[in-house]
Amino acid sequence: MLWSWSTGSFSDVRDIDPSYFPTCPNSTTKRRVTPEFKALFESFVYEEPLLHPSQVGVFDRHCRRGHSLRSVVDVERKEEIRDFLISRRAKIAPEQAGLPNYGELRRVPGLRREEVAQLAGVSTDYYTRLERGSIRGVSDSVLDAVASALQLDEAERTHLMDLARTANTPSRRAVRRPPQQRVRPGVLRLLDGMTGAVAMVQNGRSDVLAANLLGRALYGPVFESAAVPGPEAPGRLPNQARYLFLSPGAGDFYPEWPAIAATTVAMLRLESGRNSHDRALNELIGELTTRSSLFAGLWAGHDVRIHTTGTKRFHHPVAGDLSLQFETLDLPGDEGQTLFTFTAEPGSASENALAFLASWAAPPPDITTAGGPAGGSITPVRSHAQPERKPGKTGQTND
Repeated sequence: MLWSWSTGSFSDVRDIDPSYFPTCPNSTTKRRVTPEFKALFESFVYEEPLLHPSQVGVFDRHCRRGHSLRSVVDVERKEEIRDFLISRRAKIAPEQAGLPNYGELRRVPGLRREEVAQLAGVSTDYYTRLERGSIRGVSDSVLDAVASALQLDEAERTHLMDLARTANTPSRRAVRRPPQQRVRPGVLRLLDGMTGAVAMVQNGRSDVLAANLLGRALYGPVFESAAVPGPEAPGRLPNQARYLFLSPGAGDFYPEWPAIAATTVAMLRLESGRNSHDRALNELIGELTTRSSLFAGLWAGHDVRIHTTGTKRFHHPVAGDLSLQFETLDLPGDEGQTLFTFTAEPGSASENALAFLASWAAPPPDITTAGGPAGGSITPVRSHAQPERKPGKTGQTND
């Protein structure tokens, strides 16, 4: 069986397109799949002892490359493109596309392939190849035409272009774990200067890289979930998606959990198309897919979303119910990092609750002034995202 990150399930090796198997220039049929090749491929996919090519009568001199077996990454790319286009096609009814509907029984939901090809101005065979994942070398104008035919929104268009760009990236490029992202000192000072608002910096994997004091207080349960003792605890950053799907208290902390869960998965799907070689992101998706059936179901929907502004509700264990407006700002000097801010409506109950939370989280005066210049103060270390530290417990005991 072959595990698919795009669908969150296993697929039979017999369902794989024959073009994924190696071809030899001396073969009379360029795409002929012999039983020997298939046995070699199955031994690789099933993680059984890999057969040496000489055991199946294949030698370096017969083939174009010594290691001509396509990588699983190529399979995943084609599956991702195929499943995304099929899922978008299924959402468009003929009436929405301006096509006549004569009431005939349709075997598939949404548009047929030939209807999408007609709307995009390409042949049915050409679009069929696109939907099967053969998107390498396709021009932007054709992709724009397909996006218009499928009525893709901004996030979906961006995702399709990202998938096309990834398809043109050499598959043998090493997939390495990127270094842990660090927030620049200037951004940290900016966070600490925002005393009346919740402020934090996240990356595309929903890791919390830094937060001001009020941010740590509001998202205390998320920080505490990352500090649970265990073999994986050292160095692990607080992660919004991991807390959302794997923590039992996430449903209480987020009163609108279903909507937040769907948005989080859609943002991760968009990030996976943009950075498909991010090993840490792939590991996170694999962990959530295998440990949460809810995540797996949402991931299989292939929805994508750009989340820039809105309102989020919280049920905080100290401050109670809050309804906060959030804004996002990408940091141009730090690729992949986004600044999130949360504020309350002036004069609202949420503003009072946020002010109470700020006073509860405020450190003692000796911490804020010790070591600072005359008449000034320094920022407590705990205001930034440090997985091994928890929000202050002193205020909680006083309550």
